[in-house]
Amino acid sequence: MAKLEIINLNKTFSPKVIPVKDISLTVEDGEFLSLLGPSGCGKSTILRMIAGLEEPTRGQVLIGGRDVTYVPPGDRNVAMVFQSYALYPHMNVYDNLAAGLKLKKVPRGEIDQRIQEVSRFLGLDPLMQRKPGQLSGGQRQRVAVGRALVRNSDVFLLDEPLSNLDALLRENVRAELKQIFDAQKVPVVYVTHDQTEALTLSTKVAVLNNGHLQQLDTPDRIYTHPANQFVAGFVGSPQMNLLTLPCQDSYALLGNSKIPLPKLPNIPAQIVLGIRPEHVRLAQPNDSVTVTGRVFLVENLGMYKLVSIQIDNAQDEPIKLRSLLPPNEDWTNRELSLAIPPEFTHWFDVQTEHVLANGEGERE
Repeated sequence: MAKLEIINLNKTFSPKVIPVKDISLTVEDGEFLSLLGPSGCGKSTILRMIAGLEEPTRGQVLIGGRDVTYVPPGDRNVAMVFQSYALYPHMNVYDNLAAGLKLKKVPRGEIDQRIQEVSRFLGLDPLMQRKPGQLSGGQRQRVAVGRALVRNSDVFLLDEPLSNLDALLRENVRAELKQIFDAQKVPVVYVTHDQTEALTLSTKVAVLNNGHLQQLDTPDRIYTHPANQFVAGFVGSPQMNLLTLPCQDSYALLGNSKIPLPKLPNIPAQIVLGIRPEHVRLAQPNDSVTVTGRVFLVENLGMYKLVSIQIDNAQDEPIKLRSLLPPNEDWTNRELSLAIPPEFTHWFDVQTEHVLANGEGERE
């Protein structure tokens, strides 16, 4: 068992290209950490520095308390699963699984034993004599994972391993990966730009943007208590409503409606209100905060319809608000009254974009 630590990790390619900016993280035994963020945010560079494929400009990588920052990749005892699977096309499944062990001069009997255990676990027994070209995408992915598992590594690293699969297969393989790595008691670091993968697979999520760590927390906390506007807007589908509103006394003004502000040291001139579409619902008589607007867009998502309304705003352009509503009605061009439950609101500073409060008064 080996805890993974990265301390003040920095990677600079040029004064204007700094993909990783002083990142510090710890992944305990049995934890599954996802590095989540848009393309170019630095997540794959971090993974490559952990693996030893990229040398950091500054900072340290520790595995089990051992400083491996400048240790060659082959001597770190980490296993990496690549986006492209990186299987040997001329070798069958058995030989692909055995290749890394043979390079380490593991005895033949032990190689057979490890491969039997992993192939049984991953359901690869019927595929042992096939070559990668004879396998489906999901089967190739399982072989790539199996090749990592047979090495008994201290840390598993996965770089967008599902991105080449179609949507249905990705969902199935994602469920398989969760079962596989739940059974492993070593640190796992998983790179993805897919928030569904990050939220369903992980025990912890690190949200990255422009080389900076935006938030490190459990999937639940990332979703319910975003640290800033970037996290709030990036995590969640459909995307959170983020509305810049003027303030008056202890209220934010949305059209003709007044939304009570949380308790703040000072009332700003403007504030950003965040609320997820699934929390914006049809107004009931006892709702304290409601807004009225006309529907201008309806998107059918199957279980719900994503309904967008325009709220008249005397001073500026109409404000757009999205809500997930039942699919069995035609909402087109209707005027709707929607409720904004205060317990589901998020409030952000206009200048810094940092969260000020989540819910009615839960200051951060």
